[in-house]
Amino acid sequence: MFGWLNKNRGAALAGQDIIPVIAIDGPSGSGKGTISRRVARTLGYHLLDSGALYRLVALAAEDACSSLQNTECLQDLARKLDVRFEASDTGKERVWLGGQDVTERLRTEETGAGASIVAQIPAVREALLDRQKEFRKPPGLVADGRDMGSQVFPDATLKIYLTASAEERAKRRYKQLKDKGLDVSLAALSRDIENRDRRDSERTLAPLKPAMDARLLDTTGQSIEAVTKTVLDWVAEL
Repeated sequence: MFGWLNKNRGAALAGQDIIPVIAIDGPSGSGKGTISRRVARTLGYHLLDSGALYRLVALAAEDACSSLQNTECLQDLARKLDVRFEASDTGKERVWLGGQDVTERLRTEETGAGASIVAQIPAVREALLDRQKEFRKPPGLVADGRDMGSQVFPDATLKIYLTASAEERAKRRYKQLKDKGLDVSLAALSRDIENRDRRDSERTLAPLKPAMDARLLDTTGQSIEAVTKTVLDWVAEL
């Protein structure tokens, strides 16, 4: 099914300039994180969760910076971020920041809101750009984010933009948090998602929008399995 991958994989090992990248962008709750992980696992590719890097900067800033408006401090953090990603044999991921396990804190709504603010700062985005590009290694990369296809990997082999209605995305996030035993409000989550969408789409630098040559996929009402199949079918067409 993925015969083209074997050809690209061999070529990539001989030359870094043609390492394939599957860029999967979209707003919060569109399913891009889950889909990216499944696609990367199926293809045997590396995975870049770019949103985690911005969340980590926001987390680190809680202790190191006076506020999320302290541009100089945030830029310094982004450049020196001491982070380690680990995955167990069962696939469960752990994230370490400065030797501390921050896996649970990383996925809170507060950290997500902080990441959205941090991502608006040009100096932070510039500091993280090279680090994100370093994830492009043989045999290939699946890059999950908001500007992977438009800014970070404009030469990506395949660009996909996932979306879903704000209502559906809020319900997905609500279920995730309730499953973790957290007390959350669906109405508040809906407001947060709408505010984050507006903030991310209106920012001057790398606004949230599909790359010109991206394939659009609305995941509203679709299962994870169905969306993953669609993406892999698109990969197989290349």
